Amino acid sequence: MKLEVLLSPELLAARAADFFTAELERKPKLTVLVATGNTPMLTYAELERRVQRQELDCSSLTAVQLDEYLGLPESDPRSLYGWMNRSFLEPLGISKVIRFDPNLEPDPACTQFEAEVARAGGIDLAVLGLGPNGHLGFNEPPSNPQSVTRALELTPESLSSNAAYWGELPVPTHALTAGMNLILAARRVLLLVSGAHKRDVLSRALEGPQTPSLPASYLRDTDLTVLADIEAARGLK
Repeated sequence: MKLEVLLSPELLAARAADFFTAELERKPKLTVLVATGNTPMLTYAELERRVQRQELDCSSLTAVQLDEYLGLPESDPRSLYGWMNRSFLEPLGISKVIRFDPNLEPDPACTQFEAEVARAGGIDLAVLGLGPNGHLGFNEPPSNPQSVTRALELTPESLSSNAAYWGELPVPTHALTAGMNLILAARRVLLLVSGAHKRDVLSRALEGPQTPSLPASYLRDTDLTVLADIEAARGLK
């Protein structure tokens, strides 16, 4: 595990964009698992600026959806695929995507998703945020390392944190998520953590026991780089 502490969210985003760029230069046909949420957005915006300046070409990479609310059409403003499309796919000119098929029932959609990831050769780089209860994607506690891609009910902590994204709209209570099995098999993992409100969960994820009650604790078994701003990293040993 490698931990880098940055002085601001903006510096974190620049460093994350450098990391992403280096991985893409090493392997232009990169397969990337893509998180939404607030923290990665500055990084995606920096990547977009590099694409606009013709410093970066993302057209050969394959993006993999991390999670999705159940029962929402793509046109719904709460669709996580829609968010991924607006913030990552369209700005970076990416057309190759592995996503949860909205036309399938949950179980077949999850089976098809895992099969497509396998056909792509697995995940080269997982770009992740850190949930307030230590979830990865929507692998809610308890989730062990063998947890597969599946539908599940969201915890109160996730519903509360997600409510900030959608204003007056209710947060869907069920979701699909890429399994811990896929996330932990990624060849490299980039974990982005920002803000004092993530301080406790980051400390437990990096320094506490590995346990299904804190799924992010298992990232220590991967080729993990953690980029945290100084507020999130304060107090780490």
